[in-house]
Amino acid sequence: MKIKNGDCQIMNTEKLIYIADDEPHIKELIKSFLEKERYDVQAFDNGDDLFKAFLKKKSDLIILDIMMPGSDGLVICNKIRRTSDVPIIILTARDSDADYAEGITLGSDDYFTKPVSPMKLVMRVRAIFRRIEMDKKAPENQFLHFSDVEIDLAGKTVVNKSGGGEEIQLTPNEFNLLVYLMENQARAVSRDELLDKIWGFNADIETRVADDTVKRLRKKLSQTNLVVDTVWGFGFRLKEKK
Repeated sequence: MKIKNGDCQIMNTEKLIYIADDEPHIKELIKSFLEKERYDVQAFDNGDDLFKAFLKKKSDLIILDIMMPGSDGLVICNKIRRTSDVPIIILTARDSDADYAEGITLGSDDYFTKPVSPMKLVMRVRAIFRRIEMDKKAPENQFLHFSDVEIDLAGKTVVNKSGGGEEIQLTPNEFNLLVYLMENQARAVSRDELLDKIWGFNADIETRVADDTVKRLRKKLSQTNLVVDTVWGFGFRLKEKK
């Protein structure tokens, strides 16, 4: 542990990250940025080698390119998800909704299109680890309610109470966003606050990730009485349908 300016700064060397990318300059660039944050990083030229290493020693997070020799990143993601809920970030040169949808469906936690901003990626890694630590501190059997939607924080489930108790399937980012909005349901939450708390991005990073995630969350909540309302020029808040 390192003390700086009176604050307690926790080293990250206990966090092991695996990267698989067949483009050496991208792989080494991401590796160097993560190592500057004091993460323990192991890089692989393809997904098959990463998967073999993961079977021998589990990592705390995985970064996977899609287009690689041998099994592509989506195949490796699917293999890992059969036995582990380790956070997975997908990288791809193909900016397509189909790739995004497949990656999320297979269980990836996030998706970056190349060229990747190493700083954005590092911020996302920080946010993922921060959310994991917050989840560990959450009391067991804690529930959040708003309108006809109920969140089980321990079970990571969202239920539509007016829809016969049907579970609403959300991605990790959608789930975290809904939890944060519900925890702060008495007020409007700014985009900058969401980017910081959910994704680990600061206000200087230009990204539509909050808006895009809200758009998908709205669609999944369409059969409930809960709405993610836009506060124009500011952010979002939860409200009930009229």
